[in-house]
Amino acid sequence: MMTKQKIFAFHLLNDRSGSPKVLSQLIKHWVSEKKIVHLYTNENKEGFLSDIQGVIFTKGWYKFQSNEWLRLMFFTTSQFILMFKMFLKISKDDIVYVNTVLPFGAAIIGKIRGARVIYHIHESTVNPAILKWFLFKVVKYAASDIINVSEYVASSHKITKVTNHLVYNTIEDSFMEKVLPKSVVKKPLNVLMICSLKTYKGVFEFIQLACDHQMYSFRLVLNASQNEIDDFFKNTKMPQNLVLYPSQKDLHPFFQWADVIANLSRPDGWVETFGLTIIEGMAYGLPAIVPPLGGILEVIEDEVTGFALDSRDKIKLSEVLHALFRDRDRYIQFSTRAKNRLEVFRDRQMKEKMNKIIKHITPKGL
Repeated sequence: MMTKQKIFAFHLLNDRSGSPKVLSQLIKHWVSEKKIVHLYTNENKEGFLSDIQGVIFTKGWYKFQSNEWLRLMFFTTSQFILMFKMFLKISKDDIVYVNTVLPFGAAIIGKIRGARVIYHIHESTVNPAILKWFLFKVVKYAASDIINVSEYVASSHKITKVTNHLVYNTIEDSFMEKVLPKSVVKKPLNVLMICSLKTYKGVFEFIQLACDHQMYSFRLVLNASQNEIDDFFKNTKMPQNLVLYPSQKDLHPFFQWADVIANLSRPDGWVETFGLTIIEGMAYGLPAIVPPLGGILEVIEDEVTGFALDSRDKIKLSEVLHALFRDRDRYIQFSTRAKNRLEVFRDRQMKEKMNKIIKHITPKGL
């Protein structure tokens, strides 16, 4: 009798950001294919990795700290705990699936135990620099395969002696089933941004954009609690045309409301490697405003489905916003092309590629 394949998936912080969402898609797919899936992550009932049916869950330990050195200490401790808990559970016939470069303890276990170690790399920016150096050294040492979410990610780490695969993040079929028809009869006026509560994500640039365009409405959905948001912006005066929201389980009402989706990450502090919320906006035909570099340019076609520009350039930001909102025919063209572009990022694409990688039949290279 053939033994069922076991996959041990590891993720550091279970929240409502892009990387745990992608992992949750994969886990649901593996479970549907009758694979035995073990998930190791921190317990958080509000995260994308919570309450997934059919998985064997092991509670990890990690608490995010705002202080950089305290965060580094907590992170390192979390990996020693991981190795202590999981070392004897993994055998050479298993797959160790490391989501992001952070759970390095899992990769080390997999390497020592002789298991196949698959890294799913979502990021190119890791701080401090010494931590980035160490984490990618572990990738180079332990990985059997590397899955890159964009060509940009692959070009950033330049680890070529390991089999690399390009697998774009995709939009779930269950998400598409909830998409409601969106009317473009009304005049477009609403701008939406969904991001982490970080300065480098362009939150203050978004606030300034709202201040400069009182004739439009703005919503900012942040991957944080209301208390965290209140504390972060306690000294910031908010314009009346901007509403801030804490982390949301259901983003469909926000996409339905919006006319443009924005990602204003600052190029000097963070490089976007993909842009999951952007493709979710595409499902609603939302043109996008995105940074001018990184993997997100493999999602958005500049001046076709959106605009790529530096969020610190207030004049250019204003120009592209007016270009979309004051010319309804042009807006409709952008909206239609955004919907068409979405076909590249449908769920079946990722599942087919992942099946080949797990079965070890994907050829080398991107």
